[in-house]
Formats: sequence, structure tokens, C-alpha cells
Amino acid sequence: MVTRASGTIVRELERIVAGQVYPYSALATDLQARIALAVEPDSQVECVVYPRTPEELAEIMACAHRNRWRVLPTGQASKLGWGGLARGIDLVVSTERLDRLIEHAVGDLTVTVEAGMRFTHLEKSLAAAGQFIALDPAYRESASLGGVLATADTGSLRQRHGGVRDLCLGLSLVRADGKIAKAGGRVVKNVAGYDLMKLLTGSYGTLGIVTQMTLRLYPLAEASRTVLLSGTVEAIAGVCLTLRTSALTPSGLDVLSSSTVARLDIAPGLGLAVGFTGLSASVDKQCGLCLEVGRAWGAEGTILADTRFEHRLHEHLRSAVPGPNVVLCKAGVLPARSVELLDTLDTVSAEYGLASSGIVYAGSGLAVLRFGPDAECAKAVARIRAYCESQAGFLSVLEASPAFKQQFDVWGYTGNALGVMRRVKQQFDPENILSPGRFVGGI
Repeated sequence: MVTRASGTIVRELERIVAGQVYPYSALATDLQARIALAVEPDSQVECVVYPRTPEELAEIMACAHRNRWRVLPTGQASKLGWGGLARGIDLVVSTERLDRLIEHAVGDLTVTVEAGMRFTHLEKSLAAAGQFIALDPAYRESASLGGVLATADTGSLRQRHGGVRDLCLGLSLVRADGKIAKAGGRVVKNVAGYDLMKLLTGSYGTLGIVTQMTLRLYPLAEASRTVLLSGTVEAIAGVCLTLRTSALTPSGLDVLSSSTVARLDIAPGLGLAVGFTGLSASVDKQCGLCLEVGRAWGAEGTILADTRFEHRLHEHLRSAVPGPNVVLCKAGVLPARSVELLDTLDTVSAEYGLASSGIVYAGSGLAVLRFGPDAECAKAVARIRAYCESQAGFLSVLEASPAFKQQFDVWGYTGNALGVMRRVKQQFDPENILSPGRFVGGI
């Protein structure tokens, strides 16, 4: 990546936030590597700036707007490399130092925090009050709340509690022109203004920079267990169907590819991790019934008391910055096709002699798939995308090397909403300053 050497932007921003502007050459090697994964190779990023208040951020964006500087927003940079390659970026704006807990309304089960707060920091604070936020994002140790919202990143817990867009009750943001805007409120039942919370969720920093958000909370469960099953494709498909139509209320229903199961030291085949939370008696009863369902379909099972099992499993799939031939994808199919998707993944991987692993959240049909390291990644990813699209689903590339993203359509979107997306972008960011090229269709 080419870096700008003039220092023009640094000098301008130093007048606004003295001491909070860092030239690209002075950044830690790890952050330089993450930025390089997010921008086109010929980008000339001059600096990273760290505002400490929403007002400072607003001034920075107003300055960028006047000078037509292109901005790449980030939080803790854990998912900065997700999505398409941003074009012509001049500076990176980080919300890392906007990390205050504004208000925890324990009785109302809501919390208001700044966007740069780390997920695990909030998690620990809420646990002390016997509450939790029902999200399980990637890189939970380093992920910021703003980054989780910008990428709409969640996993198993969507089965019972919904996604990020369902848990965000209100937010504040800085627009591309530096104006501060607000939407929603701080209570569960509110109808204040347009529902910008859902619009900003999953927008990858292309519409505005979120500075503060209010989130819905839940009480911590008395008990938590995971039933881990393994068996043939037919057995796991049968168990999934039975559980989805039964009176049981799992908090997570995750189908695991055979390659993932092989790393767990359990019987071979596809796997199924079924999470239960609640009162101890209820959890024990449901775990027992789940094992009975598994045995009826010929699937072997065990009960795990380790509540961190799924966290470790997800981190295995999404671990570390990818190498040159490692690709991390998000896919989606109808929930009824969850098992078939992973069976197809295993078949295609075997054809190419390719290492792969995957998990499908069977309640929603969303999946995380990891390919490589192998030079045949692109062919395998294209095959799985074709399968997903044949089932009215999708596959998008989250993390990969810039070289891979330059030759492969990251989003692969072929629907009819692209025109609407572009008009929304035009309304929010007519100068195309925020994350240009990172979103669907080069938005």
C-alpha cells in the first residue's frame, strides 16, 4: 500500500484534536496490516485519528467534508478487513477512545454506551448486575460495540433473541458532513423518529459513524448447558427438524461441518451443538429430552457444562487475520437447508483437496465458512456461492487477502435492491466520503 507523505491532513487535524493524530508510518505493525486488508493496494492513507468526544468527531468529519477527504471509520479494527476494499482512503477515523458507559438502567434492562467500548468490557460490567447483552460476535475480546453494529455481527443467540438490529433501541451518529443526528430512544417501547437503527446496522460505515447506542438487555440465566451431537447427514437433519418443531426452547442450534467435528474429539460425521439456558431444572430436563431425540435418529451425544464451548468454536472459525490463501465467508440459506449446506461444503472441499470448516446457525440459516489455506479457495467459494444462490440464499466474503478480493466479487449481490441502496447512500453521503467501495455494488 502506498502511503501519503505530505502531512497535510495531519496538520489540519492536529488543530482539532492535538495529540490524537498518528501518521500511518507511526502505527503499530498489526494496525497497519489490518488497514492494508481493508483498502485498495494503491491507497494513500496518511493517518489515523482518535477523537475523544462526539463533538471532536463531528469537527473531524466537517473538516474531511470540506476538503473531500475519504474516510474509513473503525472501532477496535477487529473487523476492519470485512467487506469490499475501500477506494482512495485518505484517513482512518477510530472511535476506540469513545468508550464510556453512559447509563445502565438496570430496572429497564437497557444500557447506553459509546461505540468504541469493547464488547467484553461491557459484558463484564453487565454480569456484575446479573444481566447480559444477547450477542455473540466474532473476536469478542477486541470487538467494539460500534463495529458489531456496523457489521451486524452475531451468531447462535439470534436463535432466541434476534439479531443486532432487534437489540438496538436508539443511537447517535455523526453524518458525513459532520452534523450530529439521533434516532430512537433509551427505552424498550419507543417510536421516536425514523428507524435509523435498522438502517445503520450492517451498513459497514458507509452511511455515518455511530458514536453512541442504547441496547436491550436480558437477565443472566441460572444455568447453561450445550448438548453436542454427531451423526450422519440424515441423522443431524432429522434432529434439527424435530427440535425446530418441538416444544423445546434452545438458545442456540448450530450445525457443524464434519471437518469441524473432527477437531472436537467426538464421533465422526456432522455435528449439532444445541444450547439451553434458563432455570437449572428446566435446562437439565431439556438436555435429557434433546439426547433422546438424538438417539431416536441415531446420533451420539453428550452434555457439556462448559459455557465457553461455543465461544471457542466460533473463534476457531474466525481466528486471526487470514493468510494469502485463507477466506472467511458469511452465507445464508433457508433454515431447512442448513445441514445440506455443510454437506455440500464437505463434498466440494473433498473434490479440491481443500481444508475447510463451517458452522450454520440453524435457527436463522446464517453460516460462517472458512476455506484454506489453499490456492483453490476461489473455485471452492464460487461453487458454494452457486449452491447458496440456487437455494434462494447468498454468500459474501468477509475476510480475504486484497488480491483475492480484487479478482472475486466480495458481495455477489444480484437482487433488485441495488438502486434503493445507492439512493440511500446518495442521501446520507452525497460526496461519497465514507468507506467508498466497501459495500454492495461498490457503494
